Amino acid sequence: MTEEGGLTHLDAMGRARMVDVSEKAETVREAIAEGCVRMAPATLSRIVNGEVPKGDVLACARIAGIMAAKETSRLIPLCHSLPLSEAVVDLWADGESALRIRARVRMVGRTGVEMEALTAVCVAALTVYDMCKAVDRGMCIEQVVLMEKRGGRSEVWMRADAPGNASP
Repeated sequence: MTEEGGLTHLDAMGRARMVDVSEKAETVREAIAEGCVRMAPATLSRIVNGEVPKGDVLACARIAGIMAAKETSRLIPLCHSLPLSEAVVDLWADGESALRIRARVRMVGRTGVEMEALTAVCVAALTVYDMCKAVDRGMCIEQVVLMEKRGGRSEVWMRADAPGNASP
């Protein structure tokens, strides 16, 4: 939103545009996103024990998430191309039928990295689904949310109703 209350990704004619961030101050930007893949307990057990026929699900999903964070501007039309300084993706079992995914992305720049963190979680979750669909087509990707962001004018924002408080 702009100070006038309008949408920043629309010009005066209502056409989509990339926001000009050249006047913004450079600050350390960080965003953390999380998501969950629900599955049958047997599927989660196979993932944790490295028994999925396609290979190491956790390693592949971690790398896919990092790659996705770096390529976000090529996937989301109005995102800026950003020089990320860090992208970390963690996956862990949460109970007997859920795999949690957390992505943390950082950089110094003029715009936030929320989309990069969210994209990392989504692609990591899709990778889990792809690698495990032969053993469990009933998996469900859910609760992909921004947990917190830091930097810029708003400084710190933290989600009040965080879906998961477990950690890796």
